[in-house]
Amino acid sequence: QVQLVESGGGLVQPGGSLRLSCAASGFTISWYAMRWYRQAPGKERELVAQITGLSGSTNYADSVKGRFTISRDNAKNTVYLQMNSLKPEDTAVYYCNTQTGITATYWGQGTQVSVSA
Repeated sequence: QVQLVESGGGLVQPGGSLRLSCAASGFTISWYAMRWYRQAPGKERELVAQITGLSGSTNYADSVKGRFTISRDNAKNTVYLQMNSLKPEDTAVYYCNTQTGITATYWGQGTQVSVSA
């Protein structure tokens, strides 16, 4: 049974940092691409960062390049999103995602990130 459980969200001031975690179970994260999405109020869900399976290459949305870093710990079967230099426009619910098959897409429950003075 595949499960994704996010944690690490919270309230932070502009310029601050947070590290989100996505603990996976029921599959091996290094075999599949893992993604972080976010959804702000009134906006569509958008892809923030991706780390591919096997090679572990990474990709980022232009809005977070240079500030966010996606990584994984294969031993812990956990994916991380290190977020630095946070801006108010980064405020959103952040979701972990993976797809293990053509019709097998999984989402975590989400974790709220709020950036405000």
